[in-house]
Amino acid sequence: MLQALQALRAEVLEANLELVRRGLVLYTFGNASAVSREEGLIAIKPSGVPYDKMTPADIVITDLNGNIVEGSLRPSSDLPTHAALYRAFPQIGGVVHTHSRHATAWAQAAREIPCFGTTHADYFAGPVPVTPLLTKEEIESGYELNTGLAIVRRMTGLDPQEYPGILVAGHAPFCWGETVTKAAHNAVVVEELAAMAWQTLTINPQAMPISETLHHKHHSRKHGPKAYYGQT
Repeated sequence: MLQALQALRAEVLEANLELVRRGLVLYTFGNASAVSREEGLIAIKPSGVPYDKMTPADIVITDLNGNIVEGSLRPSSDLPTHAALYRAFPQIGGVVHTHSRHATAWAQAAREIPCFGTTHADYFAGPVPVTPLLTKEEIESGYELNTGLAIVRRMTGLDPQEYPGILVAGHAPFCWGETVTKAAHNAVVVEELAAMAWQTLTINPQAMPISETLHHKHHSRKHGPKAYYGQT
């Protein structure tokens, strides 16, 4: 168990640092976590610790209810959101939250990101979804947990593997993946999709999403049962 947790901590640290390298976070914004399904434990970034000061030992270990199991620092304040996603989506192994500029702008506008091209279709089976705004009651009591529950409700009927991220209205994006490394990758992609969609509408405010046929073709060739993108 000790060796497995050390590896999980190292992977979570690397995913957090990838957010910095890709310009998705400033100062102490954002966080990444991973879950060990075998142990029922979450490894997550500590709250408010600068990225350039973090070590694997700083990564906090909690159970799936957010109780600290190991670590001397407080976990990210977004832990209840991460934990809610792990409990709801058994397919995922990592969660990443950023305040990247373009994706956050779409979240603040409370607008889903339409699929204007095949780059988007390669990653999402439809638009990047957006949650409804939280109510006053949801904000004032259990805010972080209610953020997670809002994501889970919005994802009803959607496969988390076909929709590897979401925008929380008025807040910012959350992304996930089979591993925290994949989740960080998806966070980079969502930011790029957000930037391209904004630029598309700037160039042509009447731009329309691509056809369902083209969208399905690109998504299925990468993720479908007969996928042929990449190497086996």
